[in-house]
Amino acid sequence: MNVPSFSGYSRRQFLKTGAAASLLPLLGSLTPVFAAGSDRIRVGLVGCGGRGMGAVRNCLAADPSVQLVALGDAFADRVDGAMKEFTQGGKGEGRAPLPADQFAVTRERCFTGFDAYKQVMASGIDLVLLVTPPQFRPLHLQAAVDAGLHVFMEKPVAVDPMGARLVIRVAEIAAQKKLAIVAGTQRRHSADYLETMARIKDGAIGELTGGSCYWMQEGLWHNGRKPEWTEMEYQMRNWLYFTWLSGDHIVEQHMHNIDVMNWAFGGPPVKAYGMGGRQSRTDAKYGDAWDHFAIEFEYANGARVQSMCRQVPGTSTRVSERLTGTKGSADPSGTIRGEQPWKYSGQLVNPYDQEHIDLIRSIRAGTPLNEGKQVAESTLTAILGRMSAYTGREVSYGWLLANSKLDLTPAAYAFGDAPAVKVPVPGETPLV
Repeated sequence: MNVPSFSGYSRRQFLKTGAAASLLPLLGSLTPVFAAGSDRIRVGLVGCGGRGMGAVRNCLAADPSVQLVALGDAFADRVDGAMKEFTQGGKGEGRAPLPADQFAVTRERCFTGFDAYKQVMASGIDLVLLVTPPQFRPLHLQAAVDAGLHVFMEKPVAVDPMGARLVIRVAEIAAQKKLAIVAGTQRRHSADYLETMARIKDGAIGELTGGSCYWMQEGLWHNGRKPEWTEMEYQMRNWLYFTWLSGDHIVEQHMHNIDVMNWAFGGPPVKAYGMGGRQSRTDAKYGDAWDHFAIEFEYANGARVQSMCRQVPGTSTRVSERLTGTKGSADPSGTIRGEQPWKYSGQLVNPYDQEHIDLIRSIRAGTPLNEGKQVAESTLTAILGRMSAYTGREVSYGWLLANSKLDLTPAAYAFGDAPAVKVPVPGETPLV
C-alpha cells in the first residue's frame, strides 16, 4: 500500500489553473473502450466510508461485467476496512464478499492520502465513484473529467457557490467529451417518482401553486476524538458537523427533498428566506453545524415551498415531499389527489441500484447521462437556504449563482490545523 501523501494542496490554486486549462478547445470526443477491448467496465472508488462501500455494491449489482479494481481514501484504516469487507464480508444483511470475478483490487491499487484520488484515476479505470465528504467533490470531478473518466458522484456536489459553479462548468465539458455524470439523487431514478412526476408535468394537479418538503429525524453518528488525531483529521472523521466539509445538513441531506421541488418546478427558485439554529448541538464537538432549518423558497411562477429539516435526538421523523396545484395535490413518491386521483402500483427496483443501472446502460449505449448541472443547481438551492438562514437575510438565487464569492476551501489540504470553527449568528454573519 502506498505511503500516505500529506502534502498540502489548495483547491483555490486548482480552480485558477485546472479549470482554466479544461476550458481550452477539446481534442475530439472520447469513444467508450473498456478494459483493453473487453466489455468490462473497470471501476475505482474514491472514499471508502459506509456510503462509498454501498455505492460499490450498487454499481456491481447493476451489471455483472463491472469490476472493482482500485480503492482510495484519505485514511489507511478506511481502505483496509473496505478491503476486509469486500474480501471477507461484513456485518449486516447483504454484506457478503464481493463476487470474485468482480473484485480485482490488489494492494498495489490501494491508495491513501489527499492525493489518493489521482492515483485511483490513473489505475486504468473507466468509471470512478466519488464518495468523499462533499468539500472535495468539485476538485475530484474536475480531475475525473480531465482524465476522460465516467463518473458517479454522491450528492451534494459542493458546499459553497464557488464549488457549485465549477461543477456546472465541468459538466459542460463532460457533455462535450461524451462522459457520463450520474449523481446520488436516487429519487430521479425511482419508478414511483418518475411516473408521478410525469403525471404532474402533464397537468394532473393543474398549475403548481406551492409545496412542502421535509427531512426531520433524530441525531446521527459522531466518531469522537483520539489524541493522535490532528485537528484536520478530527474534523474530517466527523465531517457532518463542519460546514466547510458537509455544507451543513440542509445541504448534505435535505438536498434530496429540495431536488424534488426543483424537479417539479423545472429549475431552481428565484429566492429564499430562512431561519434556524442550534438547540441540541450546543457542545463544541458538533462544530458549527446547526440542528434545524426552516426555509421559504419562492419559484418563478410565484409559488412558495416550505422546506424544513432537523437532526435532533428524541424527535419524530418525517422525510417526504408534497406539491399542491389548482386541481389537486401530490406526494411525488406515488400519490395524486384531486380531480385525477391515482396511486402508483408498479414494481420498484432499489433506486440506489437503479441509478447505477441507468448509468451503465447509458455508457454502453453511447448516450451518457449527464446530471451534473441539475444536481449542482439543487446543491446551490440548498446552499441558498443555508446562507439565508445563517445571515438572516433574503437571498436571490441569481445573485448567488453569479456574484457570491463564498469559498469554504481551506488554505491547503494537509493534516495539521483545520479551518477555525465559528457558529453562524443571523444578523452578524456576513453575506459573502
